[in-house]
Amino acid sequence: MTSKQQVWTRDAVRDRILDGETLIVYRESLLRIPDKWLEAHPGGNLSLLHFIGRDATDEIEAYHQDNTLSLIPRYSIGRVVNTLDEPWIPLVPPIMAGWVRRKGPGGKTYWHRESIEQRSAVNTEASPSSQILLVPNDASPLSEKLPSGPTAETLEPPPATLSPKAQARLSQAYRDLHQRITEAGLYDTPYLTGYGPELVRWSMLAATSAYAYSHGWFKTSAMFLGLFWHQLVFTAHDLGHMGVTHDWTTDRIISIVIADYIGGLSIGWWVQNHNVHHIVTNHPSHDPDIEHIPFFAISTAFFGSLWSSYYKRTMAFDWAARFFISMQHKLFYVIMAFARFNLYANSYTYLYQKAFDTRRARGGAWAWRLEVLGILFFWTWFGYVLYGTGSWQNALAYIMVSHVVTSPLHVQIVLSHFSMSTSDLGPTESFPHRQMRTTSDVICPESIGFIHGGLHLQVTHHLFPRLPRHNLKKASFLVKEFAEQNGLKYSEFGFVDGNKDVISVLRNVAEQVKIVGMVAQSEVVEAVEKSVPDQKES
Repeated sequence: MTSKQQVWTRDAVRDRILDGETLIVYRESLLRIPDKWLEAHPGGNLSLLHFIGRDATDEIEAYHQDNTLSLIPRYSIGRVVNTLDEPWIPLVPPIMAGWVRRKGPGGKTYWHRESIEQRSAVNTEASPSSQILLVPNDASPLSEKLPSGPTAETLEPPPATLSPKAQARLSQAYRDLHQRITEAGLYDTPYLTGYGPELVRWSMLAATSAYAYSHGWFKTSAMFLGLFWHQLVFTAHDLGHMGVTHDWTTDRIISIVIADYIGGLSIGWWVQNHNVHHIVTNHPSHDPDIEHIPFFAISTAFFGSLWSSYYKRTMAFDWAARFFISMQHKLFYVIMAFARFNLYANSYTYLYQKAFDTRRARGGAWAWRLEVLGILFFWTWFGYVLYGTGSWQNALAYIMVSHVVTSPLHVQIVLSHFSMSTSDLGPTESFPHRQMRTTSDVICPESIGFIHGGLHLQVTHHLFPRLPRHNLKKASFLVKEFAEQNGLKYSEFGFVDGNKDVISVLRNVAEQVKIVGMVAQSEVVEAVEKSVPDQKES
């Protein structure tokens, strides 16, 4: 029997993972990801690390085209039992328990514990369960007695809230839906009817901005430049998902021109960030798109100063966090007005870190250089625009107007997730169940759908991320049918109601901050009162 015919037991897979191997289940195959490919993976290494010991079939097929899927067998080292009647029982990926691999002297890898797992009870709509959150090493009283690596117990998931067989059946139904969407031709990009009108819209906005600038109408020019950026970012999003030409190199080059050269933002950072968001949606310890401490917290879980496996830092719930979060429902739109500046910070931090990273992903060398040149080009032309306004006051006004105009985009992005579940239902949860539980649509008349860029249909987008957004509307009808047939809730609400829901979530968490503060204060007072008699007696 050849190695690719070998049937692996769950215990054997677990032991190899504990030895440091990256093993992922794909259909009935067991894949071994080499360390070199782990770092070269275009979607980033976290996209793989979060599925060690798990069935990643749905995620792999949702994010990769057929020509890439045809390469998967070369990584197979055998088979596992993974059927509808006997589905694969997942393990907890080491990174979700705080463990990562690092290189030591001589290139030898070893286990490093970057954080401590905390398993806590959480009530879900289904039944009580346990979720795994991460806190810094020094936050645990047992930090001095940590093991040198994960153990078999570490990789065992909490008691499953969801039935493995039910989730396997749901995955199969999702694959059938995926096949229907593919056969319907919805992966075909509508260049003429989709991007044709958008090209006209971009041109009109850019031309209007330039015309206003030439006449000294700087605030008007800045407003139309902001609207131009607002519309362009939707296409950069499509390209980051390989949803336009469906060729990685072509889509990446075009996206760099749009994002870096015209918008001053790193598409490489965005792709890395966005891929992680898609696979661990709304998880407090892992999804960077909800990790906004000290400004926002959409769950009281953040009160525990969690560790971010994406940012590799502690999200400290300190005095600054308590101050801002206690008023977050009042500051929401104010902070969102400056959200684009945060994108700059994340973009440039990413590019700076990549300058010292010799393990860049596919296209890393030329793409990084092209991005750096793009950022320099952006600040050259935008700096020239600001200089031409004639005064620092005009330049400041130009910056503020052009950037604040893009804020509705940032508000729109969070509407689909901030009011949704942040619970962790464990590695047993299937891809379609997780996406529909943590994502919602924004109901919008088709005539003004371009304002949202078509991405108000986030449920369908999260289920089929490579789908051209101009086809999301057609696909959403099939998704709603799928949801009804499988007993899933398809969440959607209007733009106004969505804003109300988000503000409500922020307000509820803010009130909890105040309650925690009052409890802490009362405990201090009580401790002081108890100490006074003791001092008198002494």
